[in-house]
Amino acid sequence: MGRILTNAAIVAGILSLVSISAPAAATGDVGKGKAVFQAQCAMCHATVASKNGIGPSLFGIVGRASATVPKYQYSSAMKAMRLTWTQAELQAYLPAPAKMVRGTKMPYAGLSNPQQLGDLIAYLATLH
Repeated sequence: MGRILTNAAIVAGILSLVSISAPAAATGDVGKGKAVFQAQCAMCHATVASKNGIGPSLFGIVGRASATVPKYQYSSAMKAMRLTWTQAELQAYLPAPAKMVRGTKMPYAGLSNPQQLGDLIAYLATLH
């Protein structure tokens, strides 16, 4: 019986760690995220593949290597980042892009509201 409780405790511990470490985007509201995108991102970024605006297309952003959208002229700083845009990376980048990528040409000050950030990332994850 003690072994069953020990295994149950281990499983409960693992589940609590998984829920703590899960990115906010996993619980974000896609519809609200689309509204955040429209209000704060759409003036520079498209959501259609191969359609760049002032900024690169965000179609397929989650899981894509940084600075790889064809026909977009990235800053040297962004080219040097060499990362994959996971939900966690976007969560780190979007609150203060210029702090994470010094020398980026993205003038956006950042998104500091955690709920809006999670919603936006949930929406971006649907763009594929």
